[in-house]
Amino acid sequence: MTGRRMTGHDRSDARRAFLDQAGWGDATATPVAGDASTRLYERLTLDGKTAILMDAPPGPDGPPIEGGKSYSAIVHLAEDMRPFAAIARHLTAHGFSAPELYALDLDQGFILLEDLGDGVFAQRIAAGDSEEALYGEAVDVLAALHALPVPGPLPCGDAGASHTVPRFDDLAMLTEARLLPAWYARLATGRDLDADAQAAFDAAWHAVFPALSDMPPALVLRDYHSPNLLAIEGRSGLARIGLIDFQDALIAPGAYDVVSLLQDARRTIAPDLEARLLARYEAARTVQGTSFDAEAFRAAYAIMGAQRNTKIIGIFARLLLRDGKPHYLAHIPRLADYLARDLAHPALAPVARWYEAHMPLDIIRTEINPDSVTR
Repeated sequence: MTGRRMTGHDRSDARRAFLDQAGWGDATATPVAGDASTRLYERLTLDGKTAILMDAPPGPDGPPIEGGKSYSAIVHLAEDMRPFAAIARHLTAHGFSAPELYALDLDQGFILLEDLGDGVFAQRIAAGDSEEALYGEAVDVLAALHALPVPGPLPCGDAGASHTVPRFDDLAMLTEARLLPAWYARLATGRDLDADAQAAFDAAWHAVFPALSDMPPALVLRDYHSPNLLAIEGRSGLARIGLIDFQDALIAPGAYDVVSLLQDARRTIAPDLEARLLARYEAARTVQGTSFDAEAFRAAYAIMGAQRNTKIIGIFARLLLRDGKPHYLAHIPRLADYLARDLAHPALAPVARWYEAHMPLDIIRTEINPDSVTR
């Protein structure tokens, strides 16, 4: 979320008052690495105990872009932390390891959270843990989560407020995908796509979205990938995988979270490992006694993968051109490789033809030197 962070003494005073009331006013604070948003995280230490402070002031992500709505409203990004609190409670109630909520001030955007540790997947794998074992456990979590009924309104924890998880509708999916023609085309070619190419882009996606209706809806956490997954020492089974950064959760085909995990934007997942983990998910869903349709799932996986990778390529271009953050460009060739896997599925034929005509994947695979880009 951008363009709304309170600065100066007011925010500092509000933080101090929140921690004092929560009993953590005397804690020492250490910054914790965050994500591409402007949320801030700190690890607090007090009397040998630790907790995580999430600092996320409420507000929309930018100005209106269509129908009087901001980008965040159209694509259903959380504009305050009430969705986070609601989803966290829902997950823990079903035995998943979301952080316990110690204290809340949702009006100002402060949450004091359980510290789930430092076992982020990339660090655990670098330390010698099995990549396939960790990702396999994360797949098992998804299979269990997607077997649950779609939740109704979820309590947030303040004054009786509730959160209804939004549906990932066609407009939201298309608006996200449009980030590629809006930002990456400008980055790669120095100019915007013409109106005919833009119209063809929209038409291609509208042609493939109907296939998603063959998959039953599920709660998807949306950013279910390695930076947001932790291996928790001392826990076992589904509870061993720690879950964070789920405030943007949606009701959508479960394939969305599976592709978020197995086509990781920041880590290369080899095609053979992706195939084995896909088979593991399908096997788990099949034995649950549901009417799981593997063929429909594979089509949804390809569509959701193409949509997600298209969006992220656009986001990474925007992070350079708008926000001056160049290091995300290094991930774009990996995303192009994932995108090629997705576009090979027959369900993506219209989108594949658009890429061939207007943005060949060989262009996207080419590394861009950020120093050569004019912003």
